[in-house]
Amino acid sequence: MSTKTDKIDRLGELSVVKQDERGVSLWAEAFRQLRRNPAAIVGASILALFVLISIIGPWLAPYSPTDTMGIREGVIKPGLIPGPSAEHWLGYDHQGRDEFSRMLVGARQTLLVGVISTLIGLTIGALIGGIAGASAGLGGRFGRAVDGVLMRIVDMLLALPSLLLAVSIAALLGASLTTVMIAVGMVSVPVFARLLRGAMIAQSGSDYVLASTSLGVKKSKIALTHILPNSLAPVIVQATLTLATAIIEAAALSFLGLGNPDSSIPEWGVMLADAQQYLGARPGLAIYPAVGIIITALGFTLLGEAMREALDPKLRK
Repeated sequence: MSTKTDKIDRLGELSVVKQDERGVSLWAEAFRQLRRNPAAIVGASILALFVLISIIGPWLAPYSPTDTMGIREGVIKPGLIPGPSAEHWLGYDHQGRDEFSRMLVGARQTLLVGVISTLIGLTIGALIGGIAGASAGLGGRFGRAVDGVLMRIVDMLLALPSLLLAVSIAALLGASLTTVMIAVGMVSVPVFARLLRGAMIAQSGSDYVLASTSLGVKKSKIALTHILPNSLAPVIVQATLTLATAIIEAAALSFLGLGNPDSSIPEWGVMLADAQQYLGARPGLAIYPAVGIIITALGFTLLGEAMREALDPKLRK
């Protein structure tokens, strides 16, 4: 666990350096590097396409994702699920629904799962980390005690394997898409909390904090208006990386039967879970959503790693 927490704390130090030798702001220099980074360009292109499909996919779908036309037309038979054709580009699923339409509509649900679960983890983690960081950096002896209590709770969550923690939460709350979002979001809470705490503690020793304190500015105002905004760089990087893992973990929970029990609502993780019973008849039913999840996670990972390299003072060129 110490290695895991050390890596998180190290990422929290990214916000300490805000300018390079030429006086260019950290964000401007980072954006300049991202534009020249092939991995960032590929990752951003993948995500732009994914978001575009998520937005306009339901209007592009040639058929209703819930219409069991294959059964109605009698083309679905025991042990036989028709594959791709001119009318149905990815064929039918096991209930006679158009697979291509379900992939397009399911992209929106997959994006919602990733974004909402990340926002849950970010909100709760930032609240805990912000209180702990401000208390440790500006709160004196009492603040350090508050920070100690909060961090011990965070460390206990961080010590548990992420998938085990997500499965435990999902099992307690019952199978649903909302449960998946909450479970995946709670897994990322300790990471965000430690990141923001470490960044705020590092910022608390800056000259501008000392100057503000000497001028009599309230510590709460210093923490909210000065330290917190300058500590968000590593949190933003981690949020991008968390989106990738959130999509994968949500698919894992759906595969274990803890996702949305209503399979008529297309979502890539649920589609992948449903396809496991029909791998012999139609392996494409598992391949299509799996490839979509992998490519989307790859896009978030490439962009997140490129942002980390651009924002880390020790890695910037």
